[in-house]
Amino acid sequence: MRSIALALLGLVFAAALIPQAWAPASYQTQFRDSPNAPPSARFPLGTDDLGRDRLSRLIYGTRVSLLLSVAAAFLATLIAAIAGAAAAWLGGWWDRMFLTATDLSLALPWLFLLLTVRATLPLDVAPTTSIFVTFALLGLVGSAGPARVVRAGARSLRSADFALQGRACGTPGLRLLIVHLLPNLKPVLVSQFLLSIPLFILSEANLGLLGLGVAEPMPSWGNLIRDLESYSAVAANPWMIAPAVLLVMVVIALQVAVRTQELTV
Repeated sequence: MRSIALALLGLVFAAALIPQAWAPASYQTQFRDSPNAPPSARFPLGTDDLGRDRLSRLIYGTRVSLLLSVAAAFLATLIAAIAGAAAAWLGGWWDRMFLTATDLSLALPWLFLLLTVRATLPLDVAPTTSIFVTFALLGLVGSAGPARVVRAGARSLRSADFALQGRACGTPGLRLLIVHLLPNLKPVLVSQFLLSIPLFILSEANLGLLGLGVAEPMPSWGNLIRDLESYSAVAANPWMIAPAVLLVMVVIALQVAVRTQELTV
């Protein structure tokens, strides 16, 4: 199962990295003579109501959702590494402030918190700005859970032999934290990074469904799935569910790959 999952992820990542090599047209090219066209040799997944090729938009949307979910997971893991390790290492009121802030964040449904923050921002923003805002918010809001895990791992290392020896040798605290503590937290950071990717993919899809994600004409899995709101349109054009099918397959493949890797370790 892990080999199948990795093969699927490899194909999807290849399409996401170089969409120009796979997509028949640009994501914003309009074929005005073929709106709502059915699947054909020219349009394998048909066209939308503006005459844009659905397959091309799906491939470009995969690049946006998949690669930037990885970027958001990296941002969340970086914040978690800095905040969690520093709180555990410094202790005292720093640690208490960290616990209070993360408890408050985790006590609220963070998806609703994300929706609230995103809804306060202007809706008529440029597509590139909407991409940056969406995934920056994902990384910031989604860092609380991983930060608690990193803190727990860092606290267990405070009394490790290398930490005691470093203090005895007079190693500065910042150097001890960055050079010695964080590298020993690498397995925790990698696992949190991998587990965050499918979570952020689904979060972006939820934002897109509500019209608060990536702005048109830039495609993403979220705003492509938004087309499924019309049941009559889906019933007449069942190929419209291709983005939802691909999203589910990628999330399942990511979960299988991560879980089997954890079991192997």
